[in-house]
Amino acid sequence: MLKETLFSSKVLTIITHLLLIVVGVTMIVPFLWMFSTSLKDVTELYEYPPKWIPSHLNWQNYIKAMELAPFGRFYLNSLLVTFCITLGQMITACLAAYVFARIEFPGRDILFVIYLSTMIIPVQVTIIPLFLIVKQLGWFDTYQGLIIPFIARAFPIIFLRQFFMTLPKDLEDAAKVDGCGHLRFLWKILLPTARPALSTIGLFTFLFHWRDYLWPLVITNTTEMRTLPVGLRYFVSEQGTQFHYMMAASIIVTIPIVLIYLFAQKQFIKGVTMTGLKG
Repeated sequence: MLKETLFSSKVLTIITHLLLIVVGVTMIVPFLWMFSTSLKDVTELYEYPPKWIPSHLNWQNYIKAMELAPFGRFYLNSLLVTFCITLGQMITACLAAYVFARIEFPGRDILFVIYLSTMIIPVQVTIIPLFLIVKQLGWFDTYQGLIIPFIARAFPIIFLRQFFMTLPKDLEDAAKVDGCGHLRFLWKILLPTARPALSTIGLFTFLFHWRDYLWPLVITNTTEMRTLPVGLRYFVSEQGTQFHYMMAASIIVTIPIVLIYLFAQKQFIKGVTMTGLKG
C-alpha cells in the first residue's frame, strides 16, 4: 500500500512538472519569436516557412528603432508617470488600508463595500467622464492628467487591508500603551512588517501603468507627452508595419519590466503568500 502511494505521488509530481514545462514553454515562445524578429532583415520577415534564427543578426535594428522615434522622451515620460503613480498608490493604499483594517467608525464596512465594488466597473465605462473632468481642470496633455487620476485605486487598498488584518490586535494594544499614535504605529510597526505586501503592490502597479496604452492615448496629443506603449505606433504607417523595428523597440520596452521582476520576485512571492483572506 505504501509503495502504491509513493508511486502515485511520483506520477502526480511528474505530470505536474510536465504541465508546468508545457505552460512555461508556451509563454516564453512569443518572447523568443519577438527577439528573433527584432534581428531579422526586412526580406526575412515574410518568408515561409518562417525562420527562427536569422541568416544575419541585424543588431542595428535596435539603433534604427531608437532613431525613428524619440524613444528617449518616451522613456522619460513612462518612467516619470509610472514612478509617480506607483508611489502615489502606495501612499494612499497605506493610509486607507490602515483605516479600513484597524480603525472602527460608523459605516466603515459599508464604505469599504462601496469602494470594493468599484473594481467591477470596467475602465472603458469611466474613461469618458474621467476625460471630461481632466479636460475641465486644464490637465489635457499634461503630466497631471496622466498621473493624478490613478494615484488612488481600489486593488492596492484592499490587498494591503487584508495584510493588516492578519496582524494580531495585541500588537496594536501594546503600542497604544507605549503612547504610540495611529501614524506612528503605521510607520514604525505596520509598514516594516508589510514590506512584502508593499513590494507586491508596487510591482503590480508598475507593470500595469508601464504598459498602459488607452489612457495615455486619450489624454495626450503631442509627441513630447507620449509614453512608450503609444510610441510603438510610430512603426505603423500607410506603407505597412515595420515589424523588425517594432519588435526591437518592444524588446527595449520590456527590459525594465524583466529587471524589476527579477529583483523583486522574492518579495512578490512572499507578499502574495503572506497576504491572507481574513476579514
